[in-house]
Order: sequence, then C-alpha cells, then structure tokens
Amino acid sequence: MKRYFIVYKGIVQGVGFRGKAIQCARRHQLTGYVRNTLAGDVECEVQGEEVDLFVKETIAGDRFIKVFDYSIKQIPLKEDERNFTVRF
Repeated sequence: MKRYFIVYKGIVQGVGFRGKAIQCARRHQLTGYVRNTLAGDVECEVQGEEVDLFVKETIAGDRFIKVFDYSIKQIPLKEDERNFTVRF
C-alpha cells in the first residue's frame, strides 16, 4: 500500500477533474482527498494498493482536462482513513 501527494498543473479547474478523480479513486477502492488550489492547480492525497493506476488515469486527462505537468511524492500512510472526498 502507498500514499501519494500529487499536484496537477494545466487545465484542471472547472473541467471536471475532481469528479474524474473521485470516480477513479472509487473504482480502485482508494482513500484520500482532492481539492483545487488558489494557484489554479489541483492537489490530492491518494492511498491504496492501486495508486499507480489512479495516477496514470488522472494524468491522461480527456477532451476538457489537460494535465501539462504534475509532481508526486510518497508520504506516510493514514491508517484510519475510510473514503476519498473533495475538500474545499
């Protein structure tokens, strides 16, 4: 099991990125959160067995979402976390 802190840069706000992240996380039974930043990026923490698939799917984007760059860092696990949410 892994936990990543990820920052996505590009066309990632106002285009359904957070919704896509929630769908991916639920499909792969991951926990964590996703939120927009004031700088116009999106950040998330994601934890579980299939976090690498989550990263691959979220950076792929779609016809509206365009990830131009991202940073990723492995961080300590949170044992008591139960779901994946949107933070505001």
